[in-house]
Amino acid sequence: MITTAGLLVLSACGSGSSGDTAESPSTDPVTTEADADTTDETTSTDPADDATTDEPADVDTTPTNPDKPVVEIPDEAPTELVRTVLDEGTGEPAVVGDTLIVDYVGVRTVDGVEFDNSYDREPFPITLGAGSVIQGWEDGLLGTKQGERVQLDIPSELGYGEAARSEVIRENEDLTFVIDVLALVTAADPADAPTEPGVPLSEGAEATTFDDLVVGEGDPLEPGMTALIRYVNFRGDNGVAIESNWTADPLQIPYSADQLFPGLFLGMEGMNIGGRRAITIPPDDGFGPDGNPQGGLPAGTDMIFVIELLGAY
Repeated sequence: MITTAGLLVLSACGSGSSGDTAESPSTDPVTTEADADTTDETTSTDPADDATTDEPADVDTTPTNPDKPVVEIPDEAPTELVRTVLDEGTGEPAVVGDTLIVDYVGVRTVDGVEFDNSYDREPFPITLGAGSVIQGWEDGLLGTKQGERVQLDIPSELGYGEAARSEVIRENEDLTFVIDVLALVTAADPADAPTEPGVPLSEGAEATTFDDLVVGEGDPLEPGMTALIRYVNFRGDNGVAIESNWTADPLQIPYSADQLFPGLFLGMEGMNIGGRRAITIPPDDGFGPDGNPQGGLPAGTDMIFVIELLGAY
């Protein structure tokens, strides 16, 4: 079974998922301390690294991106992790194994000099407990909820410790982050993965149709959003699964008519977060009459996608 997300997105958009493009560059402050040790000698692309720090009182911290929050640094340096909820979220609290999609801005606690933010790039995905972020994030994001905005004031020992990250993040630097939790996705249960389409097999379908296997109770998916999904793609003629990401990280796809092939865009219309849907797609709304033989889909074969909408932002 193949797991290439390229089957979902139009070829003009490349074969990688949008999650690939959301990966942060090596200068991101949220990588582990071990990462920092190996990148001390690299040239940073973060404009904050070139900031003048001799007179921190004159630093203008007003964001140029209107979505990026202004960070208010604490009056005193943190001696332990301080977690302050700025805006309440909803739903279940995050636990180890959950995947969070976040936007963040990070500054030095001592003077508010910004060293990084994702608002000028793309949201940042992390899986709690995977060890991919500093300990202050691991501890501080446990218990957060979707839609929450939280400030983390992190002492250096829960950040990069004695490792200087850049000209801005020096050794023993305390850090302050404001983080927006855009989406929260619970860890996948392999036993929950569909083993069959759940709808009648299909040959010669004339139009895309869909059946709701589970009706979601969350917010509706709207064009222009980024959707987080798990899916299994079945051949319509024999029900054989040819593609799945069910046990991998959630896939982020742009819900846009010019980014997805027509059957997927039409079939996801009106889905609510938490829903599971079977979408039957004829060749003309998918890969065309030639199919996608290298992906296990012969010419002229219908597809049945079973999709679970985990989140959207």
